[in-house]
Amino acid sequence: MSTNSETLVIRDDMIRLGQALKLANVVEDGVDARDMITAGEVLVNGETETRRGRQLFADDVITLDKLELDVVIETE
Repeated sequence: MSTNSETLVIRDDMIRLGQALKLANVVEDGVDARDMITAGEVLVNGETETRRGRQLFADDVITLDKLELDVVIETE
């Protein structure tokens, strides 16, 4: 199975999972994010995550179906 890997660049030192999915254009809004997360379709660092408010930091990896998002903090 092939996985598409992308980098999700954030400006702060943390982002919540639901916000990250919206920023990455994986979902249109918070309702879609909630539904996907509570259905167990989202992994964070290889483990199923069901909390939309889960805090993500640099080097965390979000995995959904065939997409992998690596969280990176933007430095100036």
